[in-house]
Amino acid sequence: MIRTNPELMAYAEKLFSKGDWDLHEESFGSKERIMEQDHRYGKVYLIREGIAKCFISDENGKEFIQEFLGEGMEFGELEVFSNKLTICAVESITPLKAFSFTHGCFSQLLENDDRFNRLVMKALADKIRYKAPRHSYQHAYPIEDNIIRLKKLFPEFTEVISKKDIANYIGITTRSLNRALKELKEKVDR
Repeated sequence: MIRTNPELMAYAEKLFSKGDWDLHEESFGSKERIMEQDHRYGKVYLIREGIAKCFISDENGKEFIQEFLGEGMEFGELEVFSNKLTICAVESITPLKAFSFTHGCFSQLLENDDRFNRLVMKALADKIRYKAPRHSYQHAYPIEDNIIRLKKLFPEFTEVISKKDIANYIGITTRSLNRALKELKEKVDR
């Protein structure tokens, strides 16, 4: 549920400690909007600690959460490759620390550092590989099965992530989520 990439994080830590690249550390509070959808930014972020959500809002303000990002997950990198506006918004759920790379620095690392390049390409491939099975599972199985699956992946998810965000992640209403959580609790209590 909360995606991480410890290998990329460890490599970014090494790059940061060497001081040879234009990497900076930035901090964000809980529920702080880091990127807006359909805007242009000049940075790529790599989460050092904390949790963020990556989401798309429709014209009515309804959010569709693409994924929850944890340590080692990057965002803003697609815009380096496409040179287009951001697809998603990103907001911190917990206090967040992240490395920030300018687009120029990120591009130079991709061109000059084979290890960094491979780690970023692997991260992009993993993002694609992760999405299709998650979406098909959510559409093919009842809400209760999706909640049970989330609890297996992240047992304390309801303590860390709001019910609204969980519902948006599964693609249901908060009311349906509350009903399903109540029914699951009643089954366990029997």
